[in-house]
Amino acid sequence: PECGQRFTQCSQLIDHRRAHTSEKPFSCADCGKSFTRHSQLVIHCRIHTGEKPFSCADCGKSFTVRSNLIAHHRAH
Repeated sequence: PECGQRFTQCSQLIDHRRAHTSEKPFSCADCGKSFTRHSQLVIHCRIHTGEKPFSCADCGKSFTVRSNLIAHHRAH
């Protein structure tokens, strides 16, 4: 079944197909939760490791994802 979406990169098409098929090939080794993208799995795994690689230069608070750091900076 085609939905009419077009993509410039094959990887974009693969990601989009997963939205239609509910395929989630990337699974967490710790809890079994599955994801459509490897990048989502990497972010999820930080829950288990406690890794927070994005830290505020002003106050030192750390975050698991960059977008949360950016939102935090706006609050300063």
